[in-house]
Amino acid sequence: MKPRVVALYTLGVFALAGWIALLLFNRVYSIDPFSAHFRFEAPLFSLLFILPIALFFIETVGKRRQLPRLRMSRVSSLPEPSPSPRTRLRPLAPACLIVAFIGMVFGLMRPQSIHARESVELHGIDIALVLDMSLSMEATDIRPNRFIAMQEVVDDFITRRPNDRIAAVVFGREAFTLLPLTSDHAALRLALSELRLQMIDGRGTAIGNAIGTGLNRLKRSKAKSRVLILLTDGDSNAGNISPEQAAAIAQGLGIQIYSVLMGDVDDPRNAHPSRRLLGGASFPVNPELLDRISASTGGQLFIASDRRGLEESFHAILNELERSKIDDPGKVFADLYPAFLFPSLFFFLVATLLEALVFRRFP
Repeated sequence: MKPRVVALYTLGVFALAGWIALLLFNRVYSIDPFSAHFRFEAPLFSLLFILPIALFFIETVGKRRQLPRLRMSRVSSLPEPSPSPRTRLRPLAPACLIVAFIGMVFGLMRPQSIHARESVELHGIDIALVLDMSLSMEATDIRPNRFIAMQEVVDDFITRRPNDRIAAVVFGREAFTLLPLTSDHAALRLALSELRLQMIDGRGTAIGNAIGTGLNRLKRSKAKSRVLILLTDGDSNAGNISPEQAAAIAQGLGIQIYSVLMGDVDDPRNAHPSRRLLGGASFPVNPELLDRISASTGGQLFIASDRRGLEESFHAILNELERSKIDDPGKVFADLYPAFLFPSLFFFLVATLLEALVFRRFP
């Protein structure tokens, strides 16, 4: 048989086997491989189909040109012996290898079905937690102290908001971003648990700067609801932005501010560990300021004089936060490569067994 005829025959076998594979795929999964509900994640692996064709030409056409030739008389007129059953079945092993190769390539191309994801009701809120780390947070009127109680209550709050993105800002004399908006709540909870007082300069309470830093974390958010939760135990006495200025910016951005004032408003003397011998230290509070800030943005002020009050404040905030339905069906991709890889492994095993046991060659 001429090399060109053999090459065309090989190409035809590959095309036929590929077409049969696609038909079987369509039959099993009821998916049209040429529809918009189907795709290949790695289509470049289809270039592997060129490999056996190239090897065929190298092994046949190339070597034939290099071999010496001797003209012989025709033997076509001689009677041909009838082929044995083993001879008739000899093409079965190469056919199994071809099918195995095609299945392997299709599997490497990662066929995927595309399905629309159903809309689900999410809270869809972006939240900035702004946490006071001034020295007065060491006061023990809220057990074990204000700062540790705040950490524990905030951690519980985060676990109750699984569908929200949350940012964290800490402040004392200055304000710093601990984490930008993230849905990785495990990382956020870990970062909050590792906070310790005196990690930043706590000799002041820059409420205006803290609110401004929290607003920077929210201003580019496209969420329908954006909320800033401020936890503090004192009055603003540091920073270059006043709380009123920060509240005006929040109002312009449509961001609500919920404030939680920790400590006894009627008795601002706190049980600060280092000042017990002096009869307690006085840390001024300004609930009127926090109330104005919250009210001007559509939020609310909560006062927590003890641990229970702190927990109730956060539960009240949870009830206040708006729930909104996000209609974003998106797409879900389901991998279908097992439909090709596992059959290809089966045909490869069959071809190997046929060559080793049935069509074994001896030198």
